[in-house]
Amino acid sequence: MKNFGKVAVLMGGSSAEREVSLKSGAAVLAALRKSNVDAHAFDPAAQDIHALLDEGYQRAFIALHGRFGEDGTVQGALELMGIPYTGSGVLASALAMDKWRSKLVWQAAGLPIPEYELLTADSDFAAIAARLGLPLFVKPANEGSSVGITKVKQASELRAAYEEAARHDKLVLVEEFVGGGEYTAAILGGQALPVIKIEPANEFYDYEAKYLRDDTRYLCPSGLPQGKEEEMQHLAQLAFALIGGMGWGRVDFLMGEAGKPYLLEINTSPGMTDHSLVPMAARQAGMSFEQLVLRILELAHVG
Repeated sequence: MKNFGKVAVLMGGSSAEREVSLKSGAAVLAALRKSNVDAHAFDPAAQDIHALLDEGYQRAFIALHGRFGEDGTVQGALELMGIPYTGSGVLASALAMDKWRSKLVWQAAGLPIPEYELLTADSDFAAIAARLGLPLFVKPANEGSSVGITKVKQASELRAAYEEAARHDKLVLVEEFVGGGEYTAAILGGQALPVIKIEPANEFYDYEAKYLRDDTRYLCPSGLPQGKEEEMQHLAQLAFALIGGMGWGRVDFLMGEAGKPYLLEINTSPGMTDHSLVPMAARQAGMSFEQLVLRILELAHVG
């Protein structure tokens, strides 16, 4: 096994997804130690990031989620210090975190995305609801784990949904409803892992369904025809490459009722908890959690 030196598992942080990050980090840390890697927990909310140099860390596994961990911020700091880190670089991390600007990149390349608009306090909410149809999803552009998302069923609910999302981010999106199912495809070292179909018991795949409930169903194999699965995997690879993604990540999709996949968003630091999707896809591909974690660490880079 490659000698990785002293490895920091960056976990916790100060984003709205701190608790999920702590769970991901704990699972990654345990897997690395099980594989005899000299790994240690490092919480940037509790320690100055420059302590990584002072304490002799040679590599960083980023298990941070959300702002300051998944948006290019910590990636830039690690590059300045010359410490190889897992996942995407500064630009790709920032683009993927910003759901609006990643959509602009995909639109420019002609990739399929749901219809959407930006919302402001001055938006004509009734006109937007009429144009996009109901139901709608309103979300902050720069949050993950479904933080701040509302499913809007009546036009009269749109303003309140905007105000909820605006509590989390000044940039707010409203997207049309695409009702043919939710899917995700993980990327590892440039390859797409088996697609997972997500069947939440809730109305949609919200924070509770992702992390707290045990009745969300994950189908892997996805049940898609082979050609359709391969189409989604190819689209995931293309979308990931277009934003400059590196190492590993997860591409989320909505399926149209006619069977057309639509890109939803990319996670450049996906969850690694007991409910998480990348480990599930890796298992289907014949890879244990420990093997997955080592492979991600192996792909660490500087810039």
